[in-house]
Amino acid sequence: MNLGSISRTYDGRVALRFERAFPHAPEKVWSVITNPEYLDAWFPAAVEWDLTPGAQLQFRTTDEQVRRFGLPAGHTASGSVLVVHPGQILELMWDSDVLHWELAPDGSGGCWLTLTHTTDTEDDAYAHGAGWHAGFEVVEAQLDGRPIDWSMWERAEELAEHYRGPGS
Repeated sequence: MNLGSISRTYDGRVALRFERAFPHAPEKVWSVITNPEYLDAWFPAAVEWDLTPGAQLQFRTTDEQVRRFGLPAGHTASGSVLVVHPGQILELMWDSDVLHWELAPDGSGGCWLTLTHTTDTEDDAYAHGAGWHAGFEVVEAQLDGRPIDWSMWERAEELAEHYRGPGS
């Protein structure tokens, strides 16, 4: 199992980092991580992408977040698009968190996808770990053309024990 890693940033924040190899071109992976047709199946909030640097974003709770975590229905968090280099880099601000996706060709026609989620505390990072991990499993299935016959949310619950902080 390829778990995410946690480290400190230069300014004392916490970075949760995932690296995944995909046997697909960066452009194809880019499409899955940015196209709403795919995004709705794995991204942890409802958001309408405007991939223009400086664009304002609204992250809305999903029905699953309301049901599973008791988040208020209709709650929105604000964010913005920081960096866009199609097929290479996407960086977003979500409240005070920064989500940075980077795609790099692997030399054999596939690519490496790295997601770094920078947040304020280790507890926050560990709380996000299982969800991103499960989301990447959905992305992999989408890229491979396999049906997604499982719940990303239930898979995240299964993975949660692997993403508990040292004090948990």
